[in-house]
Amino acid sequence: MKQPNDVFNDFQARMSELFKNSPAKDVERNVKAMLSQGFSKLDLVTREEFDTQTQVLVRTRARLEELERRVAELEQKLPVTQTP
Repeated sequence: MKQPNDVFNDFQARMSELFKNSPAKDVERNVKAMLSQGFSKLDLVTREEFDTQTQVLVRTRARLEELERRVAELEQKLPVTQTP
């Protein structure tokens, strides 16, 4: 699946080819500006940002599992108390 930037760049390249040496160059600039503005409103992230957050999540999950293991060990060491 193409990324939004790839789609945008592909569209831009095709538009540039169509409007090369044409008075429609202004139309190309306007369309490009409109598309850029539209994509900026979509709250998209780059692949690099996504990969960084994925790594953070993996580390956080590993830390959580380690802490859960330690809590379970400590709970087993507690003396069993009976309630009245």
